Amino acid sequence: YVLDSYATTAEAVEGLRKEAFRVVPILAPTGEPGTVHLSVSDASGDSAIFEYIDGRLRIHHGRQYQVMTNSPTFDAQLNLAKYWETIGGATMLPGTNRASDRFARASYYINEATQTADPRRAVAAVFSVMRNVSVPIGIKIPGQPNIADTLWLTVSDQKNKVYYYQDTNSPSILWARLNELDFKEGTGPRKLTLDGNPDVAGDQTRSFKPAVLFKFITPD
Repeated sequence: YVLDSYATTAEAVEGLRKEAFRVVPILAPTGEPGTVHLSVSDASGDSAIFEYIDGRLRIHHGRQYQVMTNSPTFDAQLNLAKYWETIGGATMLPGTNRASDRFARASYYINEATQTADPRRAVAAVFSVMRNVSVPIGIKIPGQPNIADTLWLTVSDQKNKVYYYQDTNSPSILWARLNELDFKEGTGPRKLTLDGNPDVAGDQTRSFKPAVLFKFITPD
């Protein structure tokens, strides 16, 4: 809805502040009610984090908000970042798979990683940070459904309009060049089938096939 309705982060912030939504959680694959933070960014570097706490929408808007994890609430994550800034990531970083520890590592590494305008190196740097803060395959902790193995990684090159994807069960990365796809009205839905095709890799821009439009999930 957000991607279809707003062209920039600022538009999304303004729109979601004004509009009233009824948020209905569905059961996640873990069997627990699904809850989310929503992050939005655009090609200018502007970003925002949205979350509903006790039925109220909280928005953190600004390009300084670069990373987030499942929990705790984002204001608590920011306090964690301040704490670890006083210690210094080069001295020590928390290493568990808890969301708060992964947030601390991501906050440090995203600024320490290679900063470059070269798209190839920039995408590689972001993937390297994401792998460092991902939960390894097979990790599940009883009673903590927010800690589960990472199933996939994605990187959006918003300036060049290239979308990268990696299934964590595959050693390969694939991508699609969005500015080479025809999004004009009437062109119809298309999809790239990945389920059961673990060896798909590389540029898949021309591999999308006509498909039936998916049905949006509705509450029972």
